[in-house]
Amino acid sequence: MNSAARRIGRTLALVLPVVLVLSGTLAVTRVPWASTATDSQVLTASSGSAATKAAHSTPEEALRQRLLVELQEKDPGIALTHLQEATTKRPSLAKHCASIARDLGRAAVAKYGAAHRAQAFSRPVCDTSFATGVAGAQ
Repeated sequence: MNSAARRIGRTLALVLPVVLVLSGTLAVTRVPWASTATDSQVLTASSGSAATKAAHSTPEEALRQRLLVELQEKDPGIALTHLQEATTKRPSLAKHCASIARDLGRAAVAKYGAAHRAQAFSRPVCDTSFATGVAGAQ
C-alpha cells in the first residue's frame, strides 16, 4: 500500500507540471488582445509609405481620431463610454486613456463653446482627465 501511494505521488509529480505548463500556454494564446494573422497587415521593406503608415497607425492614435470624430457627430458622453469600453477590451490602451480623455474634453469645449456645457457630459473615465481637458480649454 505504501509503495502504491509513492508510485502515484511520483507520477503526479512528473505529469502535473507538464499539464500546467501546457494549459497555461494554451490560455495565453487565447487572450482577446492577441492578434491573429488575419488582423495584421504586412508591409514590405520596399514600400515607400511604410514609415508613414507605421507612424500614424498606432492603436491609441486610431482610437483618439475615431473618438474625436464620434464626439463631433454625436456627443462627448458616447465618446467617453466608447473610450472606457476600448480600454477595458485592450488593456494596452489604458496608459493613453488620460491623454485621450483630455483631448476629448478640449474638443467638447470647442464644440459647445462653453465649459459648463461640455462639463455636463463628464464621466469617471480615466479619473478626471476629461474635466482637466475641459478646464484647460478655457
